[in-house]
Amino acid sequence: MAKVIFSIQYEISETKKNDYFSVIRELKSLLKAEGLENYSVYELKGKSNHFQEMYLFSSMEAYEAFDDNANERINILINKISEMTNDNTTKYSTLIEIED
Repeated sequence: MAKVIFSIQYEISETKKNDYFSVIRELKSLLKAEGLENYSVYELKGKSNHFQEMYLFSSMEAYEAFDDNANERINILINKISEMTNDNTTKYSTLIEIED
């Protein structure tokens, strides 16, 4: 089964950085879904306040089912992150593993 990486890259305001870290910490503790192997957040080197969230799914089926399984608190946290991002900075990528 091909793994799937879903990533979201964005920039947040310097004034919202502490709030952002609080939301990310809580989100990391809640994100446990079947087929979600890993959830990580990175700050881009050399670009202050630019972050990238990476979700690693065990299969396309797990990736497609992810939104169906999210609880209300996770949705609230994801919306908070969206509200913190600077306009026109969000980029989404979905990568599908090539299998032999």
